[in-house]
Amino acid sequence: MYLVKDILDEKGYELYTIDPQATVYEALKKMAGQNIGALLVEDKGTIVGIFSERDYARKIILQGKSSKDAKVGDFLSERIYYVKPTSSTNDCMQIMTDHRVRHLPVLEGDKVIGIVSIGDIVNKIIQSHQNTIQQLEDYIVGKTLPHV
Repeated sequence: MYLVKDILDEKGYELYTIDPQATVYEALKKMAGQNIGALLVEDKGTIVGIFSERDYARKIILQGKSSKDAKVGDFLSERIYYVKPTSSTNDCMQIMTDHRVRHLPVLEGDKVIGIVSIGDIVNKIIQSHQNTIQQLEDYIVGKTLPHV
């Protein structure tokens, strides 16, 4: 079983934030430039929400609003679900499924240290399954399993 810490150790601990007064267009440019799907919205050092591609699609485009005029703070998701570095990929998947979210900021104490996405979680679960399959195949053909 993998932990959130394992994912962050691999992908990095970079955090990308945006001010709630920034335009949605600025947020989209930042997400595209970093190849990410969400930004934490930070106001004077405090996380006040998260803005994602999904927010853009559902709250801006479908409502016929202009991304160059709309402010991120007016369209962010205020309810954020957090995980800890010690949370398992299964814990993350359960939270993401139950609450229909695709991004989970990672809290260590009261500080956000990273963020994991549904893609990160699925990739780690696939890796775990591939490792299990390889170990079983090795066992079947008589290779010695490493001591854990």
